[in-house]
Amino acid sequence: MSSASLRARAAAAPIWDAALAHPFVRGLGDGTLDEAAFRWYIRQDYLFLIDYGRLLSLGAARAPRLEWMRRFAGLAQSVLETEMALHREFAARWGVADLEATRVAPATAAYCDFLLRVATLGDFGELAAAVVPCMWGYAEIGASLAASATSDRYSEWIELYSGEEFGELAAWSRDVLDAVDGDPARIDAAFVTSSEHELAFWEAAFNAGA
Repeated sequence: MSSASLRARAAAAPIWDAALAHPFVRGLGDGTLDEAAFRWYIRQDYLFLIDYGRLLSLGAARAPRLEWMRRFAGLAQSVLETEMALHREFAARWGVADLEATRVAPATAAYCDFLLRVATLGDFGELAAAVVPCMWGYAEIGASLAASATSDRYSEWIELYSGEEFGELAAWSRDVLDAVDGDPARIDAAFVTSSEHELAFWEAAFNAGA
């Protein structure tokens, strides 16, 4: 019998294939992505991280194992301090200012609202499933682009998400999902919906540069 993470990944396969083939993602690799689209992405991803920190904090509060509580709490702190600081540095290099003054776009709001709704109203299995696509999906995209990129225009982004540290984080999120108890149908639904929001985010970013 396959693990929960592999089962959910199979259920979301068409969505993940679409994400890997999306023109925003492909444009990161070949350097053709419009800078306006990338700047929109930086602004909205920064706002996303604020609510992602809330999600991870809720994960710590609801985790049934002490080791998971510690890891979720540590990740929340890392996102809200280290990763957001790195985003501010990254934004400065791309001429993006006033990150927190940016209006939250509909695609960003929809994704964050879904994650926080699952974290508060769903069970821990659903929460774990909703967390995985962001971590695992970025690691998979990063690895794919690292192997195929033909331009160094967005190399800093590719190096970040193809790195060993992020790969280990993705593996940890899968391990948690595989270890939780929960209804398989609800776990798969949370995973698929989160994956759909990931794809919608790429689409919104790409259209921002059109």
